[in-house]
Amino acid sequence: MSALPPTTGPLYGIIARFESPRALLDAARRARAAGYERVEGYSAVAVDGLAEALGHSRRSVARASLLGGLCGGLGAFAMQTWADVWDYPLNIGGRPDFSWPAFVPVTFELTVLGAALSAVLAMLLSSGLPRLHHPIFDAPGIEAASRDGFFLCIEAADPAFDAERTRAFLASLEPLMVAEVPGR
Repeated sequence: MSALPPTTGPLYGIIARFESPRALLDAARRARAAGYERVEGYSAVAVDGLAEALGHSRRSVARASLLGGLCGGLGAFAMQTWADVWDYPLNIGGRPDFSWPAFVPVTFELTVLGAALSAVLAMLLSSGLPRLHHPIFDAPGIEAASRDGFFLCIEAADPAFDAERTRAFLASLEPLMVAEVPGR
């Protein structure tokens, strides 16, 4: 294992490079078991179980999508009901004022639109986007994460973070490299 000298200035976190997806997954599980909450994994390939090991869930996007769909559908139905029944009722062809089957296509379309827009917005907000520059880009060797590297970063914002203790913990996982990530 190689260690790089400590950085000066603010610290974003400490990163470790592992040799395989299995080693990364094991390290992520051990980091969460050790009490670290703000842990991120970086890899060029999908690692099965890594998101769960890091404590990520997709519930926020699903809930936002459901809420957006319900708001879109109920809003469309309420808008059409208001327009056709109370605001500007027209009796065309003897149909009743509240002819709800005619509202179904617009209600369906706005349900889908509301769900899609809220899902995209929730995905962007939960992933911290848009962000033009992330401090992890300054980590030594991080460019290998797009080819064949497997990295685990424990952020300095983690409640359990202590620079020396975290560095020692990551070194105990037998990585290829441990380094500090400078912050901004």
